[in-house]
Amino acid sequence: MPSSNFYQLNEILELIFLTKPETTLDVGVGFGKYGLLAREYLELWDGREKYRDRQRKIDGIEVFTEFLTPLHDYIYDKIFVGDALEILSSLKNNYDLVLLIHILEHFSYEKGIKLIEQSIEHSRNLIISVPKTFSAQKDSFGNPYEVHKFHWKEKHFNCFANKFFIRNPYNIICYVGEDVLKVKKEFRKSIIDTKIKKYFPFIRIKNRFFKKVIRRLIALNRSLFSRILCAE
Repeated sequence: MPSSNFYQLNEILELIFLTKPETTLDVGVGFGKYGLLAREYLELWDGREKYRDRQRKIDGIEVFTEFLTPLHDYIYDKIFVGDALEILSSLKNNYDLVLLIHILEHFSYEKGIKLIEQSIEHSRNLIISVPKTFSAQKDSFGNPYEVHKFHWKEKHFNCFANKFFIRNPYNIICYVGEDVLKVKKEFRKSIIDTKIKKYFPFIRIKNRFFKKVIRRLIALNRSLFSRILCAE
């Protein structure tokens, strides 16, 4: 379908915001959700307070034209219509970030790996998300390209260097790219700060000493930290 589950919105939006791309390519735009969110939070949360002064370039790829609406024309600077593999193979543009959100399951393993490789060739960073649970799906909303073809797991991304995985109960989220160390550090710091506010509400920002102590304890016990992150 031209959509994906909403259980990954926080994580993916956080990764986009931390990456701060000037140029983004959304592969398989569907309803246009991630293009819209990227446009909103990259343009309106950058401190300029310029509602109509767009500074970021956000392009998309979509193979099924029936999904495209006037909303897409407003969100995206340009939408390439056609097969993603064919478009990427002849694409002359490079991007700071490419989004492959719930798109790989519609490709075979071989073509999916090729799609990732081509995306890496044309981007500085890449965000991948696939559902953990594989469900049989034929065409959806009249789109023959919606067929599910392969069940992706974390091990299938091990061939790519410069990556890290985001814990999520419903999706495999993988960040790949040149900025992986910076984004990974900032993402984990953000998660830790959120957990501190939730589990230690008495600690305020001014009390930096206790925050440093808790961060240190978490760093010393990664397994416990992982269980906390998986909770909820």
